[in-house]
Amino acid sequence: MTALPSSPAPATLRETLQHLAPGTELRDGLDRIVRGRTGALIVIGDGPEVIDLYDGGIEFDVPFAPTRLRELCKMDGAVILSDDASRIRRANVQVVPSPSFSTSESGTRHRSAERTALQSGRPVIAVSQSMNVITLYVEGQRYVLDSPATILTRANQALGTLERYRSRLDHANQRLFVSEVNNYATVADVVAVMQRELLVKRVGIELDQNVLELGTDGRQLNLQLTELRGDNDRQIDLLIRDYLVAEGPPSDEDVREATLALDALADADLLKPANVARILGLPATEESLTQWIVPRGYRVLSRVPRVQMFLKHKIITALGDVKALLAATEEELAEIDNVGSLWARHVHEGLTRLN
Repeated sequence: MTALPSSPAPATLRETLQHLAPGTELRDGLDRIVRGRTGALIVIGDGPEVIDLYDGGIEFDVPFAPTRLRELCKMDGAVILSDDASRIRRANVQVVPSPSFSTSESGTRHRSAERTALQSGRPVIAVSQSMNVITLYVEGQRYVLDSPATILTRANQALGTLERYRSRLDHANQRLFVSEVNNYATVADVVAVMQRELLVKRVGIELDQNVLELGTDGRQLNLQLTELRGDNDRQIDLLIRDYLVAEGPPSDEDVREATLALDALADADLLKPANVARILGLPATEESLTQWIVPRGYRVLSRVPRVQMFLKHKIITALGDVKALLAATEEELAEIDNVGSLWARHVHEGLTRLN
């Protein structure tokens, strides 16, 4: 047998779905198996961690082809592919994973598939002969591959939801910006924008998965998603930098921890303003949501073109908040470290246009 390379890094769900997306050779082969109603067990990976789990079989080591996969899966055993699924290494293999790995599957093929994936760390695909369902086991997860038509239907529903969230976010965002520059922003205004930003982010992540699963069929969906999402991650970052309670401008680590805490909120908890306010360190009681709050000025400075983040840090550290920022003269801005007269004029003119 040819010497095998050392084991690659464990495959991720995202990487594996890219191999299985419509338009790829592997997905073509799986679709042929489904139409032929033969069933299959396919292991993506031929390293030592897989070799230890199989017995017998026929060694091929030939280039992958959908028709070859279809024919080889007519035999009872598993088919072993290379790590990148570009070659078929073996067929009619008996995989013998340890029964110590628990599985909730009932069928023999699917139990072997899940245990093999858990023990080897490699993606394993099981195609049900009776139900025509393709199931992927990777990263300790069980993932059923839907048909492109089913995914498109689900994605279009999510896209409609994202459009509504985007419209509400734009309205809330503009309202908050006007209140920021006029010094009457409240905790409730900030929380409302953050909630909507996070809802847009979550639906966008769901649609990312749909785009990935659709492969070449997801191009139009991806264009719509990109337009609706906008610079969502950047806006969340700026919102946290403006309102996270901290001594001076929050550090990158502070922002990262707040972002992770917000992302960890369950959907039902995200809809409760107090939970979002609490993560930002803001007053979280119902009465205090109407309390006025002054931002540091990151969002306002982001409206001035070409001002880099390091320069925003310098200006906000020196001035403290948006009130001082909007009241600063060109000369005061020029005296801040690393700003200078040219940037001072540019920033001052940009802020003047916002008022």
